[in-house]
Amino acid sequence: MSQFHYIEPPPNWTAEERPTLPGSPATPYHRPAIRLAYAGVSVLVGITGGLGTALIAANLPQIQGQLGLTPVEGAWLQAAYVMVNVSSNLILVKFRQQFGVRRFAELGIAAYVLVTILHVMANDYSTALIARAVSGFAAAPLTSLGLYYMMQALPKRHVGAAICVGFAFTQFAVPLAWILSPPLLDIGDWRGLYLFELGMALLSMAAIVILKLPPGMRIRVFEPLDIVTFLFFAPAIALVAAVLAEGRTEWWPDQPWMAWALISALLLFLCAFFVEHHRARPLIQTRWLASAEILRFLFGALGLRLLLSEQTYAAAGLLRTLGMGPDQLQGFYAVVLLGTVGGAFLAAALFRPDRFIWLLVASVALIVVAGLMDQNATSLTRPSDLYVSQFIMAFASGLFIGPLVFLGIGVALSRGTDHVITLFVLFSITQSVGGLAGPALFGTFQQYREQEYSAQIVESVDPTDPVVAQRLQAQNQIYARFITDPVRRNAAGLQLLSQTATREANVRSFNDVVVLNTLMAVVLLVWSLIRAVIRTRAARHATRTAAKGAG
Repeated sequence: MSQFHYIEPPPNWTAEERPTLPGSPATPYHRPAIRLAYAGVSVLVGITGGLGTALIAANLPQIQGQLGLTPVEGAWLQAAYVMVNVSSNLILVKFRQQFGVRRFAELGIAAYVLVTILHVMANDYSTALIARAVSGFAAAPLTSLGLYYMMQALPKRHVGAAICVGFAFTQFAVPLAWILSPPLLDIGDWRGLYLFELGMALLSMAAIVILKLPPGMRIRVFEPLDIVTFLFFAPAIALVAAVLAEGRTEWWPDQPWMAWALISALLLFLCAFFVEHHRARPLIQTRWLASAEILRFLFGALGLRLLLSEQTYAAAGLLRTLGMGPDQLQGFYAVVLLGTVGGAFLAAALFRPDRFIWLLVASVALIVVAGLMDQNATSLTRPSDLYVSQFIMAFASGLFIGPLVFLGIGVALSRGTDHVITLFVLFSITQSVGGLAGPALFGTFQQYREQEYSAQIVESVDPTDPVVAQRLQAQNQIYARFITDPVRRNAAGLQLLSQTATREANVRSFNDVVVLNTLMAVVLLVWSLIRAVIRTRAARHATRTAAKGAG
């Protein structure tokens, strides 16, 4: 610890109490009742941190309609949050280290409450857009706070289990948003969503102020060049997030601004890396980014996030295409919530360093199993038909995140505590930007396949075919009581047939997305198995060598 420049002398902690990293709270002994209170605050704060953006995503069509927005404008509401949220971790980690975790907690939750109030007061699109962008910054501390409170709820020897559960809380927000949205919309339209979010934020603020985190060590870490790096890095991430969020909506080839945005992002990244590469104490460890270990971490983290985005895009998207609204999807997302909770608690129960890689292998294997079960959907598929497969997918989602974070932390700490900021930033990028990249990839693929299937179906529909003629006659009879003109009635029947063809093309294209995701999962599974075998053999060899040396 001597390399740190302490702002204040650290207390005389015992080994059990000493914080693992600067910026983390100490872990003193707590009575069981206090530990239970810390666990409750962790659940409240962790879910609150992800609930705002989840409510927007779940109810975007209703919000667009009530604010009079186009689909393009609605997509910017989601993009604005991610554009700010990812890069904020670059500064917040150092803020926590220099100013203390208590000040970090209180200022973070106060900022979130203020932004949520701005949400409630938003009456136009521009105000709502600003509120979403600022909430991306204000919500970033809540994820860390949920994790730190859970670490207080368990003894230090169970810190791994605390991290598995603490990181999973943000994943609970998406299914909870879908489950809670219908009654909230009935209470007060889209304002009911924001009022609920405000209530959660106020409860979290009260809990954090009443039950404070223990103090940690404060060190001097901020440097003037940090601002320069942030000014290059933040807009670069924002541009990439904007392109991924708007690509499908505005359609990639039709928008030259997307190409210029990506070029600008590349130049900004190069400038940020140049500044960091020549610093004595860099914010981002650029030399470490080229190492094999960090590249493997990035590949695994991004790959898992892409694969898991199939649940929110393909499964839920198929059901919405078939006419399922929020009311019909409550049971579906209740199953997803149960699966995520089960996966997170199993990861905590099985937590052990030699099992990390195998838990990740199990996560990918579960994704493969779920994909194989979902490849034959039809227009008659209903939410209950997907309960088992999506429970498995959600279980994999809850299972992977804790072991993955611990693998990354182990790699970072082996290089030094100054590498932890780089790890947190990279992990945040893989999960947030990967969450946008997955729907962008699958959505583009699905739209291409839908166009091809639509052309094939329309081409095969011959009005002179007796079967087709009988179908058209049956559909015409639907409108016989309302449309007396035979020409208009025939046109309405043709339109209904066209809608049916489009629906069937969409179902087939969503099946293709599931097949693509399954193939990607198989590739990642094979790679993960190879890495798991290599790591296991290396660990056994190291153990035998140590045993021989001791002998």
